[in-house]
Amino acid sequence: MAAAVPTVLLSNTPHYPSLHGSAVPDAWFEGYLSDLLARDGLRQARAVLAGYLGGPAQAEALARWLPQAIAARPGLRLIVDPVIGDHDHGIYVDPGMIAAYRRHLLPLAHGLTPNGFELAQLTGLPVDDLDQVAAAARTLLTGPTEWVVVTSAAPDSWPPGEMWVAVVERERLEVLRHPHIDIAPKGTGDLFSATLTAHLLHGVSVADAARQACERVVRALRLTEQARCAELLLP
Repeated sequence: MAAAVPTVLLSNTPHYPSLHGSAVPDAWFEGYLSDLLARDGLRQARAVLAGYLGGPAQAEALARWLPQAIAARPGLRLIVDPVIGDHDHGIYVDPGMIAAYRRHLLPLAHGLTPNGFELAQLTGLPVDDLDQVAAAARTLLTGPTEWVVVTSAAPDSWPPGEMWVAVVERERLEVLRHPHIDIAPKGTGDLFSATLTAHLLHGVSVADAARQACERVVRALRLTEQARCAELLLP
């Protein structure tokens, strides 16, 4: 079971020519989090997956709340999908989110799932090839952070028809190769992170969880391509 905490209410993703809505008020966001504890909503929780956030204040509020959540549910792990932007659209969130992730959430995270563009933004390091991706990712392996899974890693190095995901741990690098489906609907990162987290909670290794997440994303992309749909379809 998953408990969803809304961070934004938007008419569509920001890459469309028009957009209506906004981040939920900070007091609402903090209230949602507080009420999860007040209503004993974390009794079965084993992980918190932080994805798209509406602004730096939400990152700070989540960081304040997390120690309370862990006290109520020892062993709770934070997995951060640091949504910042991507290679084709650049930064599409409040630019202050880069510093907010660095300051508030990365120091608390068990694992991270940036894409290659986001890894560069978070570290300020080049990520043009796999060695650089691994080196940049390892600068984030501090404190409780045990792994960084980098999607769309080193795209200039991909062979035709292929994409890479880099699974980076302190002493290990594994590169997962999967087909490149020539469409780009938004939401693949969200699907990847959610699927990876679900498999981790079933006890598989991070590399195996990432591999199964890749397979699910590819299935969704193939379905979307066959349907000629602009939005990601789930099998």
